[in-house]
Amino acid sequence: MDTFISKLKDHVWDTVTIKGWAYNVRSSGSIAFLQLRDGSGFAQAVVAKQNVDEASWSAATDTTIESSVIVTGTVTKHPKQEGVFELQATAVALVQKAEDYPIGKKEHGPDFLLDNRHLWLRAPSQWAVQRVRDAIIHATYDWMRDHGFIKIDAPILTPTSCEDTTQLFETDYFGERKAYLTQSGQLYLEAAIASVGRCFDFGPVFRAEKSKTRRHLTEFWMMDAEAAFVEHDENLRIQEELVAFIVKHVLETRQEELKILERDTEPLKKVVAPFHRLTHAEAIVKLRELGSDIGDMDDLGADDETLLTKQYDRPLFIEKYPAAVKAFYMKRDPEDSSRVLCADLLAPEGYGEIIGGSQREDDYETLLARLREHNLSEDAFKWYLDLRRYGSVPHSGFGYGLERLVAWICGLHHVRETIPFPRLMNRLDP
Repeated sequence: MDTFISKLKDHVWDTVTIKGWAYNVRSSGSIAFLQLRDGSGFAQAVVAKQNVDEASWSAATDTTIESSVIVTGTVTKHPKQEGVFELQATAVALVQKAEDYPIGKKEHGPDFLLDNRHLWLRAPSQWAVQRVRDAIIHATYDWMRDHGFIKIDAPILTPTSCEDTTQLFETDYFGERKAYLTQSGQLYLEAAIASVGRCFDFGPVFRAEKSKTRRHLTEFWMMDAEAAFVEHDENLRIQEELVAFIVKHVLETRQEELKILERDTEPLKKVVAPFHRLTHAEAIVKLRELGSDIGDMDDLGADDETLLTKQYDRPLFIEKYPAAVKAFYMKRDPEDSSRVLCADLLAPEGYGEIIGGSQREDDYETLLARLREHNLSEDAFKWYLDLRRYGSVPHSGFGYGLERLVAWICGLHHVRETIPFPRLMNRLDP
């Protein structure tokens, strides 16, 4: 009976077949130990020469690291490790004998590992990261559906951008015009809310920004959400409930993976709503107390975010930034027109921004004036302005960066490990 390693606990004393790879091999005299991986988990196969035929014994002793194998045997409980199961092999078949594997147990530099990313993905730590990533994605879909959000697919090729086109990838569109790889589906979701009320998209986005920080990628994944008749405070509540749900889901379903990553889960257990909140003005005061020289109307940099988030045990909203440092579509604060109804959500433990969001300007004349202030093309945004001419309503939205969320929850220093094949300013391979 074929099964997966993750199901071995359900088959104690049964004879099963596992198909996978030997990520480690050792032998001693008449016994060999194959450490198996099949994608669902990890298990040891014990191959005793006396219990298998000659062909199986030959296959077991010929197996090299990362060889693909098919092993049949009886499932037993590990004699010393609680909750661990292994296979007492009765047959071993070598599917393909691997050549000398380039990634050894010694320390390798990040460039070597990224050059061999197609192989590094097999490491237990990278297996764990990708499974946490998968859990975050599924939790997002589950929460969104349970709260009335419909999936809408925004285009990747766009005629313009949410803000400007200086940091986007430009392409020739059939020799007729310029097109750009999207940095956000927000504008298109704003159109969709008049149809479906609440919606989200989830897909790859692109930035041609020449940045080499640990928080930036050239190609990454964003989840953008938009909701009609939702104003600033409710927008923040939606975000904190979503993030708390995601973290809870990962803690419940990815315990083994977090253990492999040696992630201290105590800080994650504190991620419950409501989150901390500071206005931008309050954050400036606090940052100066912590030694920053940030100006009154400055945007927060990565170092500022790190300083702040190390002071809190839960995520932190910084809200009501100066309008001068934010996008044209953000609605002004009625209590202070120099500021906008926006918020960045910063993850604790120094991880910084994971979500950006705002209430959108819903008045036609005001939005038109903002476009002109930012020297943006009225013609390019004509359709966007139309949304304010035909049944405009108060509405808000936000977007999270998947790789930043994965990095925080997994406890990783750099986002390059959070995506299967990272694209960086200086890296397009493999």
